Amino acid sequence: MESSSITTGVTTRNDSPTMSPRPNPAAAARAAVAAAATAASKGVSLPQAIRNQVGTDDVKTDGRKRRWEGHKEARRTELVDGTLAAVRTLGADAGMDEIASEIGVSKTVLYRYFSDKSDLTTAAMMRFLETVLVPRLGSAINEDVGEFELTRMVISVYVQTVADEPHIYSFVMAGGSGTQVLADSQKLVAQMLTFVMINRMVDQGSQTAGVETWAYSLVGAIQLAVHWWMVEQRLGKDELIDYLTMMVWSSISGIAAAGGSPEYFNAQDHPLPQTPESTRQTD
Repeated sequence: MESSSITTGVTTRNDSPTMSPRPNPAAAARAAVAAAATAASKGVSLPQAIRNQVGTDDVKTDGRKRRWEGHKEARRTELVDGTLAAVRTLGADAGMDEIASEIGVSKTVLYRYFSDKSDLTTAAMMRFLETVLVPRLGSAINEDVGEFELTRMVISVYVQTVADEPHIYSFVMAGGSGTQVLADSQKLVAQMLTFVMINRMVDQGSQTAGVETWAYSLVGAIQLAVHWWMVEQRLGKDELIDYLTMMVWSSISGIAAAGGSPEYFNAQDHPLPQTPESTRQTD
């Protein structure tokens, strides 16, 4: 007779349980986390740091060109840091003329290093990720806490970081590059989440083939909800964190109960649980 168990999250059918091996994207996720943790301290831009970690930047250049590229990158970073400071002071509607004036350069200088405002806002978002959001998330995911505490902590860090920087967030999203910037930030955060989920699920004996799908789904849902919240402000910050934690933890609990196996999940009955109120009424 067949028997099933969810104590380890896998289905047993009179033979040894099967578990998917760690998927290949784990290497890229691990590289992204390592790059995020070291980029700011080494003065390397985040995209370049990720390329270095995963070994995709193999173009050989001569010393003079490398020095020039290094100087150009350093100058771009300086101007981006100035832009972030200017937007914090001037607000999200700051134009190129105002930003240049606040930084203390001419607009011509900005256009020498950035093709247009969209290019500048993209660089500003990546720099913000590099110096603010990623270090905070990295610190949170390295905490030695339980899964629920980790889930709430990561959501809280993301919401708080966005809430702390409303001008930066609005500047980037309204700067003409919002779609690409959002996709870039989703990819980076999803890679970090993938790495964390793989490690924890493997430790629990769960299948991990669906980890990337779950990571991108969770990150996309959270980012869209936070974007709606930043625009509408219909909830308090703590309420938003509560609702997001409820949604994400319910998803994680369901995945864990099925051991990450869609076959096991699909084979179960799925009645909608009774609400606390309906339970009280039947007592």
